[in-house]
Amino acid sequence: MHQPSSPGTAAAPRAAGVTPPSVLSLNAYLMYATGKAARRRLTDALTAHGLRLWHLTILAMLDEAGRLSKGDLASRLDMNQSDLTRTVTDLDAAGYVVCARDSSDRRRIEVSLTPSGRGALARLNADVFGTEADLLAPLAPEERELFASLLRRVHTHLERDRSVTGLTGGLSGPDLRLAADQDLRPAP
Repeated sequence: MHQPSSPGTAAAPRAAGVTPPSVLSLNAYLMYATGKAARRRLTDALTAHGLRLWHLTILAMLDEAGRLSKGDLASRLDMNQSDLTRTVTDLDAAGYVVCARDSSDRRRIEVSLTPSGRGALARLNADVFGTEADLLAPLAPEERELFASLLRRVHTHLERDRSVTGLTGGLSGPDLRLAADQDLRPAP
């Protein structure tokens, strides 16, 4: 770790924006700083389309899983029901999803991706791919694959840990934003 300077001696000034080597040895800091930069760039790409990360995540989930109830979506994404409802309402207003009552259980609202939503997802994925390519530019293609594989492994471990500890009740407010910021893509 960082060695404090002796009394009476001044620490050498650091250039602005240069992270001390002792901090660069902290994986948690590297994940935080890299995630923050990735989130900023991804947010810019999504904002250009008038959307946020949860919009992208829900579109991707519906594309992969097909029609799901709002409850199933909230559960799969570990998202607070009211936050999910607001996000689905945004997507419905944009014409990207359609909501309908389940004919066998009128209390359930099922959400489906529309052709317009599928097209929006394709455009978003292209922008996200470009953003990721820029972020990962220092890595060779095989390093990118390894990096993604390692991130998925850590993510899976954390999801498993969350399930074991019973932390699957959904998030809201600042906790929801933090969770969304920490995961740029739905798990495969």
